Amino acid sequence: MKEDFYDILGVSKNASDSEIKKAYRKMALKYHPDKNPDDKEAEEKFKKAAEAYEVLSNPDKKARYDQYGHQAFDGAGGFGGGGMNMDDIFSQFGDIFGGAFGGGGFSGFGGGGRQRVAKGSNLRIRVKLTIEEIANGVEKKIKVKRKVQAPGTTYKTCSTCNGSGQVTRITNTILGRMQTASPCQTCGGAGQTIDKKPDGADANGLMVSEETVTVKIPAGVVDGMQLKVTGKGNDAPGNGIAGDLLVAILEQEHPTLKREGDNLHYDLYVSVPDAVLGTSKEIDTVSGKVRIKVEAGVQSGKILRLRGKGIPSINGYGKGDLLVHVNVWTPKTLNKKQKEFFESMKEDEHFAPKPESSDKSFFEKVKDMFS
Repeated sequence: MKEDFYDILGVSKNASDSEIKKAYRKMALKYHPDKNPDDKEAEEKFKKAAEAYEVLSNPDKKARYDQYGHQAFDGAGGFGGGGMNMDDIFSQFGDIFGGAFGGGGFSGFGGGGRQRVAKGSNLRIRVKLTIEEIANGVEKKIKVKRKVQAPGTTYKTCSTCNGSGQVTRITNTILGRMQTASPCQTCGGAGQTIDKKPDGADANGLMVSEETVTVKIPAGVVDGMQLKVTGKGNDAPGNGIAGDLLVAILEQEHPTLKREGDNLHYDLYVSVPDAVLGTSKEIDTVSGKVRIKVEAGVQSGKILRLRGKGIPSINGYGKGDLLVHVNVWTPKTLNKKQKEFFESMKEDEHFAPKPESSDKSFFEKVKDMFS
């Protein structure tokens, strides 16, 4: 089971932005690769801290994590457990380290130099899902046009940075000589430049190729949630790593079922005779149609709860319910015989309203729905 992000940084769920940043900086400096050469355990803790901070420092991601946990990001093979490489970490959070390690960069592992690894750009797509697909989980095969290295492309070491992918500059300041490192402008941080490329390839030796990508979407996802398929974005030049495919969920509206969190709502309309005498009705669910019994004397506004017939929790905490709202349909036009019948029933005690203590008011029903 994945470790909680708050536990990783040692902060509470109510921690402020500055407390989260302070906690991350403390851990990052403690487990920094320059201070712990050849220490795989420290490297793993360094990456875990960066992963936790990447989510908790972003208000939108933090809100999704607080509501759905790790499933909000790992549903399609997210970056958990070391998916962020060192260059991702330092490019995103280099300012956290200040001048502690030569301007926020790092020298490498084991005291030797480490070549900067370029990463390809991410791709973003939207996937439309029905309520049924969301309730049951689904595997989608999606055609994606992504840039890949063209066959026959060869690279050579960049002469500007000598393959390191970054250029070091020393400047004199009133505080003394300061050293800073920045991505090499010649090779874009890849450490390599094009040697030969075939016709049809772009300036980076890449060409567009269509590929079918399988995306496993877990049950319980919500509209707007973003899943990540690692390594299915655009390739990077040379020995770089591919970007990611970001899959945004778009929930389609169902004709009869309305979603509210993990619960579903269904409006069931019954006639006055059916409400008086009782009946059975066929209704929609996410697993197909089912027939339910409507008791004689049912009141309009009655809510029938079908437990476990809603949407599974994305965190694995069971399923929501299907709430069937009974609406007694009052006819707007009557013939002479029907009018005479209802006229004769006006003074009949059986037709007089007699609410019981078990017949909850509208506000009580709303309260129950949200409790």
